[in-house]
Amino acid sequence: MINVGIIGLGFMGKMHFRCYKAMKNVKIVAICDIDEKKFTDTKGTSGNISGADKPLDFKGISLYTDFDKMLKETKLDAISITLPTYLHCKYTLKALKAGVNTFCEKPMAMDVAECQKMTEAAKASRKLLQIGHCIRFWPEYAKLKEIIDSGKYGKVLAATFQRLSLTPTWSWDNWLLDKKRSGGATLDLHIHDSDFIQYVFGMPKEVFARGVKGPSNDYDHIVVNYLYKDKKVVTSEGGWVMTPGFGFEMSFNVALERATVSYDCTRSPVFKIAPAKGDVIIPKVAKGDGYSCEIEHFIKAVSGKAVPKIITPNDSLNSVKLIMAEKKSCDTGKKVTLK
Repeated sequence: MINVGIIGLGFMGKMHFRCYKAMKNVKIVAICDIDEKKFTDTKGTSGNISGADKPLDFKGISLYTDFDKMLKETKLDAISITLPTYLHCKYTLKALKAGVNTFCEKPMAMDVAECQKMTEAAKASRKLLQIGHCIRFWPEYAKLKEIIDSGKYGKVLAATFQRLSLTPTWSWDNWLLDKKRSGGATLDLHIHDSDFIQYVFGMPKEVFARGVKGPSNDYDHIVVNYLYKDKKVVTSEGGWVMTPGFGFEMSFNVALERATVSYDCTRSPVFKIAPAKGDVIIPKVAKGDGYSCEIEHFIKAVSGKAVPKIITPNDSLNSVKLIMAEKKSCDTGKKVTLK
């Protein structure tokens, strides 16, 4: 049995709670949040994807408002850090120093320097550190990488990724709309696609971006060109300046030499392959969603089971590095080279 703790009981904290509760070999033993009201009023936590909006049952779970006390009093094998981004580094360092395998939500941290501290702490502690880049595990995205890697339909000619949302007004203390605590939509939302792009294609040679500043006073809508030596065209668009009626949309279109692979969470079927010859194919994908799949991966690793190399702390550091380069390109109006 793997004993798990959670710190931060907002939208993602509730999502992690749901995922752990669905696993047979996992027991949630402790939860920490500075807002005690969340322990009695557990309904209605919102987000841009459903799955964390039902009341929670805390029976048999120790509840804390002091993280240090929780670490001292409970024996944890693993912990989920589902706090606002500006707190990721501080609490990840605390957890690793206490000898606890740590799952920290994305983005890894507010800047590359904090990411480096977290990476070094994981090495020093010899404990696992996994950052919650759920799109690497999202069934349709995972299948896309499998298709590209197989070479079945030839090389990628062009790829476009989109992640668009209404303005998020549901966060605790409205932290998402404070650039000093969230980094704006570019670091909080758009990073999903930047991370997936570097996962599939590697780090680009250069990026060229245009963005507009929105309610967070940072870049809340951005369009990026990722420049590779082989000249394939890779772009992404993301942001949260859409009006409330728009809702949320994540999608991709990837043109290969002998097929186009596409996904759009708002349509049916959401995922399809249009080969150059023959009928459209609706591929089978893994069950679950990116949240459940990434947490299953984490728990298997904590249990000592062999897992594929899908995400490393250095990957997550590189994704923050990529976002910083994109913001710099927006600031300067010039291409930025990745080193």
